[in-house]
Amino acid sequence: MFKRFTALLLCGAFLSTAVLADEDTGLHDDAWYERAWNTVATAYHKGTPELYVPLKTYHLRSAYSQEKIDSFNESPYGLGYGHGYYDERDNWHGVYAMGFQDSHSKPEWMLGYSWKAMWGDRKGWQTGLGYTAFLTARSDIANYFPFPGILPIASISYKRLSLEGTFVPGGSNNGNVFFFWGKWSFDQ
Repeated sequence: MFKRFTALLLCGAFLSTAVLADEDTGLHDDAWYERAWNTVATAYHKGTPELYVPLKTYHLRSAYSQEKIDSFNESPYGLGYGHGYYDERDNWHGVYAMGFQDSHSKPEWMLGYSWKAMWGDRKGWQTGLGYTAFLTARSDIANYFPFPGILPIASISYKRLSLEGTFVPGGSNNGNVFFFWGKWSFDQ
């Protein structure tokens, strides 16, 4: 229990630091960590609320034995909340926190930033490609101690509703998972 609390506390500290970061610090150092924090803070401050709903995980059948596949949970029940916005070039930026059931039906927690290049009309159909950088905490890796990751993301959107997904690479008996979620933007 203490390890889970510590993991959640660290994830919360990451988010609160990003939220409290000032967009115009007056510093012109341009250090990578300042740019990163300012990018995350801008997504939070400029963004409008978004709801995330994990929909499906799919483990590549060629990477696992049938017995292992049969033991996996591929319905990642959970929920997430974030803030997202479109910049002047119509690229999307967002921050999010999400909790869901992992492949072993245990809680997994994620806190991250996403960026996508978007094509199409925001009032109609759009597609997007980009990345997400995040902290996650799960039972089978570091016993809920948060660890970072970066993954590609793709989306298909119609107005405020998006179907999004990523691929978690891996080897034999690990990774090799597609993860899909829905996203509803409350305002654009």
